[in-house]
Amino acid sequence: MTADSRSEPNSAPRPDPTDETLLVQSREGDRRAFQTLVERYREDLLRFLFRFLGSRAAADDVFQETFLQVHLAADTFDADRRFRPWLFAIAANKARDHHRRQRRRTMTSLSAPVSDGDASLVDLLETDAPEAGRETDTREIGTRVKRVVDEMPNHYREILLLAYFQRMSYQQIAECLSIPLGTVKSRLHAAVAHFAGSWKALYPTDAPDGLPGGDAPPTS
Repeated sequence: MTADSRSEPNSAPRPDPTDETLLVQSREGDRRAFQTLVERYREDLLRFLFRFLGSRAAADDVFQETFLQVHLAADTFDADRRFRPWLFAIAANKARDHHRRQRRRTMTSLSAPVSDGDASLVDLLETDAPEAGRETDTREIGTRVKRVVDEMPNHYREILLLAYFQRMSYQQIAECLSIPLGTVKSRLHAAVAHFAGSWKALYPTDAPDGLPGGDAPPTS
């Protein structure tokens, strides 16, 4: 068997480039790298924006605005930092701007219902839309949860979404919202307490079991 006819030894697949590498390549003129970033975060970021804004159309608009800002500000990004918190910081700012422009809108800002009556707040924020045939009481709880979260102040709602839906660490949330680490911890605790207090005030006999009493997301 000649050298040319021998198969080359199997080699490990080349790892995908990191987000940070893709952004550096993008600002050096690689359009494909930027498109890869967009596609990599499309589902995750749109889901976050949809829950924050309550409208798919608004989420789509803010998604486009976010990546336009990423493109325009790419030269300012420190490649030694992580891209994800930076991206979500931009998205959160754009979503706040949208709220200020659309104060009169009345749509709910969180679409995720609960799966069971004893679900924790994490479950309340993470569960996908209910399938057909779910029990009526589960749908009712989901409607109530949406009402409570929708009426929360923006700064409480967004930190709950980042902590429990996006599962960001304290440090990542601090970077995303541009607030001190201590503020993240106190605000998250206050947000969960606000949720629990509002729920009990509206539905005193139906408070869900397992509601975390200020527990924080993992810090690692």
